[in-house]
Amino acid sequence: MSALALPALLWSVHMPGLVSRLETAQQQGAARVMLAAVLDRTNKPTVDVGPDDFVIEEGNDEREILSVQVADYPVTLVIDNGESQDDALRLIRTAAARFIQRIGRRPVAVATLADPPTFVATFTDDRAEVFKAVETMTTVTGAPLRPLAALTQAAAQIQELASPFSVVVVISGGAVGAAEQPEADRIAPIVESGAAVHVIALRPSGFLADDGTPDLLRTLADQTRGQFTPIYAPVSYGIALDRLADRLSSEIMIDYLVPPGSSGENARVGVRIPGAQVRALRVSK
Repeated sequence: MSALALPALLWSVHMPGLVSRLETAQQQGAARVMLAAVLDRTNKPTVDVGPDDFVIEEGNDEREILSVQVADYPVTLVIDNGESQDDALRLIRTAAARFIQRIGRRPVAVATLADPPTFVATFTDDRAEVFKAVETMTTVTGAPLRPLAALTQAAAQIQELASPFSVVVVISGGAVGAAEQPEADRIAPIVESGAAVHVIALRPSGFLADDGTPDLLRTLADQTRGQFTPIYAPVSYGIALDRLADRLSSEIMIDYLVPPGSSGENARVGVRIPGAQVRALRVSK
């Protein structure tokens, strides 16, 4: 079994079936959601699983599993539309559109990274509007990059959804030093949102900012338990985003009953399928 506990909030919109089950569960006690990934006996990801395939324990107590479904938590794309990306933006738009297609039916928002950061598509927009927002994005001349401001806006929208999990994917074309950000911009709201920040970063190998500090986007990925993926040519945006889409689309959400007052600490999950492996990724609050 594998274990992990990370605070998050329970999902309350876009998933009426799960909301109904959680409301029923809360009448009996309380409910929690575990995000997990399963590998079959050939070591390939699988989502062909059900409630009877798992056992979840917290401490010494086994929990009753209510349902299992393919993960469909919200995803925010933050795209670098700075001047340095003028030649690469066409490749980014194509890769981002394919990423959205591959992650399945879930709320998707799209924001820009150059000052002022702007949401060009929100979680309430339909998929056609999201694609249009990506396809029509253009670069901004002479504007600094504001990742903290962009991700703070994303964190606010994520908290309004009250999702147990969420991901922000930053598609970056230039490194950002912490000293470049206004003092009013802070990392705390991003960390407190519970969102994992994954960064696809076009970078020279071994980059350090001019003042010797590490890349701010790498710091954000590290502090939110996200993944920082450096690439060395614009054509690799598509490859990196395809791999991330495969990872996200292979995750499952397991909702289960817990007694009142349970903290979710030391939650563990096991799988009953012979030869299979399961890894707990996160546990909701």
